[in-house]
Amino acid sequence: MNNFFWTLYNDRLFQIIVSSLLACAMSIAAIPVIIKISRLKNLMAEPGGRSSHERRTPTLGGVAIFASTLISYFIWENPDEGQLIHLSISSIVLLFFLGVKDDILVLSPRKKMFVQVAASALVVMLADLRIDNFYGILGINEIPYAVSCGLTVFVFIALINAINLIDGIDGLAGGIGMISGGMFGVWFYINGHYALACLAASLAGALLGFLRFNFSITSKIFMGDTGSLIVGFLLTMFAVKFIQLNVAYRFDPTATFNAPILAIVMLVVPIFDTLRVFIIRLKNRRSPFVGDRNHLHHILIDSGMSHLKASMILWIFTIIISIFFVIISKEVENTTSLYILIAVFGVYMFVAHLLKMNNEKKQPLKSNGETKKKSASSAKSRESNVITPRTNILID
Repeated sequence: MNNFFWTLYNDRLFQIIVSSLLACAMSIAAIPVIIKISRLKNLMAEPGGRSSHERRTPTLGGVAIFASTLISYFIWENPDEGQLIHLSISSIVLLFFLGVKDDILVLSPRKKMFVQVAASALVVMLADLRIDNFYGILGINEIPYAVSCGLTVFVFIALINAINLIDGIDGLAGGIGMISGGMFGVWFYINGHYALACLAASLAGALLGFLRFNFSITSKIFMGDTGSLIVGFLLTMFAVKFIQLNVAYRFDPTATFNAPILAIVMLVVPIFDTLRVFIIRLKNRRSPFVGDRNHLHHILIDSGMSHLKASMILWIFTIIISIFFVIISKEVENTTSLYILIAVFGVYMFVAHLLKMNNEKKQPLKSNGETKKKSASSAKSRESNVITPRTNILID
């Protein structure tokens, strides 16, 4: 019996599952405390502007995600992954303090960008985590060192902020992070990278616990910049490592050779959404960094969907696209996969445009209906304030 439990305790799959469940439980236990403190200290997001919410809401859910992920990861003696894990944790600690300060005080974009670049450069330069090969896409294979360093830092910054941009409705950023982290975790486990698998599973579990409250009506909390920065950084680290490891396995018949495409599709929603809104803003001669309600999740909400339904549609889209590209990855050349991905993006743009146009057609009807309703209410109010000749009493 003792041997059975000892064997189970040392089983890598068991450890990964326990880490995920523990992270989920810790997140669920910690968030009510964070909500209480946030309300006492008035650390709340105000509704208004582009917000899809109507109530003041705590924004420090990222604190629970951060703590739950790291504690759950460190309960085991994970195998060595060089300096990558240690440096990645150093980077997310930097991003954690940046996010907390920004959620409480609001920092300038320049300061936030500086810390994001520093955190990204830390793992790129010291852990040698680089996108150093394009797998023959458009005829490009190995990339020069300096170019690969600059490209990888850019990818980190772009994806960290892409996750932040989709954090506009309940469940979207958390759900995408959970799904993508889970998919990367499965691949790392299958290929024997247990430390990375454990970290990915811990992140997915922490996000699952967070979603319990993100969808709540009475105990709602947002992940805030604290959460989106950490989730964005870890997902980018997983994606770049996934690409890098597949380059290392180029002579392994089980390796997936169009890894860059697969890494993109596992993060398809933040990448497609950010590209789309930037294209629209530039087309309209506006700064790509000025916010609006052109994000697909805003369009879905404006069409009458609930936050849960809109998020679930984009979750399912991520899963279906990922499965599709995994299936074709063994049969289709890398450049062809890129063309297919571009075609999918074109369909995505077209569908979003149709939904946006449909919303705009409904808007005048809705406005007219509200105007008529207000006019009727005003008329009724005027009638109710007429003095009756019999009683000389105002009728309410």
